[in-house]
Amino acid sequence: MRDIPTPAYVCEEELLEKNLKLLEYVQEESGAKIILALKGFAMWSTFDLVAKYLQGCTASGLHEAKLAREEFCRHNEKAEVHTYSPAFKDEDIEEIAQISDHIVFNSPNQLKRFVLKVKEINPNIEISLRLNPEVSSSPVDIYNPCGLYSRLGTTLANFDESILEHLDGLNFHALCEQDADALEEVLLSFEEKFGKYFKNLKYVNFGGGHHITRKDYDVEKLIWLIKEFKKKYNNIDVYLEPGEAVGWQTGYLVSTVLDTFHNGMDVAILDTSAEAHMPDTLAMPYRADVRGSGEAGEKPYTYRMGGNTCLAGDIMGDYSFDEPLKIGDKIIFEDQIHYTFVKNTTFNGIALPSLAIKRKDGTIEVIKQFGYDDYKGRLS
Repeated sequence: MRDIPTPAYVCEEELLEKNLKLLEYVQEESGAKIILALKGFAMWSTFDLVAKYLQGCTASGLHEAKLAREEFCRHNEKAEVHTYSPAFKDEDIEEIAQISDHIVFNSPNQLKRFVLKVKEINPNIEISLRLNPEVSSSPVDIYNPCGLYSRLGTTLANFDESILEHLDGLNFHALCEQDADALEEVLLSFEEKFGKYFKNLKYVNFGGGHHITRKDYDVEKLIWLIKEFKKKYNNIDVYLEPGEAVGWQTGYLVSTVLDTFHNGMDVAILDTSAEAHMPDTLAMPYRADVRGSGEAGEKPYTYRMGGNTCLAGDIMGDYSFDEPLKIGDKIIFEDQIHYTFVKNTTFNGIALPSLAIKRKDGTIEVIKQFGYDDYKGRLS
């Protein structure tokens, strides 16, 4: 760790493959197809490994679809690209149709507006509509796709039966870091509201938010739910599109202590930022684990960890250590591979963390470093 240029996200190949093998087991036992949600994990330097296990990618617009086609599909010629957007733009739809195997519309309006053009460009593309089952036990409102007045998906009241002739599939996404029990609850509502439309479909996509690789997740119940659904609906294809479950606990963010001082309590300034580099810790919110630390007061030396930006609230939290922190010490924030570098920013001109992979032989390879040009290139 001493030689890593910090800040740096480090993904461990062995841990990533462990997750992928579990997802492969779910596919083999249930008959479902699992595709990677790029919005949660888009470290394309690992796609040579990911593409051995998963069936493709789900994209949230043109740029993610291009990344899937360029970097995932070159490692798996049979990989599928599914592209969804809350609303497609006229200037993007042609290229999206060209590079996607499936396109998922958010509303009947969008489907009717673009479906003929999309099919003309790519006659083999499959058409789906995202539905809102209006049931979710998502832990926080910001991540609840089925919340009140949601803009994501079509409710039963807004479903337009005239589009059925165009549909190959239906999608729903109602979960966030949840177990198979939550999926079972959603499925009951989904089938009750929309089951009458399943007859001529090729597939149903159960969306993401399945926390499959979490150690207490009920994998066998998930497999049972999928098999029962397929049996009930004439062996219809089922897709899952996890993102976080792929990158879950596969790596960390390494930072360096730049300064320490006392202001009512001991404070440590790091070369990273909660605001810019760990955004979900503020949005969710949650307190990231730090390797070798304890809760405030648990160990002899407690510090408030602060980011290196001018935002007053750029605080990671209060942590305690066995020894006093020194300038140059490395601080390792655990489980910082999913929903971090896909969302990070150059706020305040702070450098983006490097991207690194810890190979199976123990060596750490820095894949990419970022600098001033990456900051300047986002501005004009």
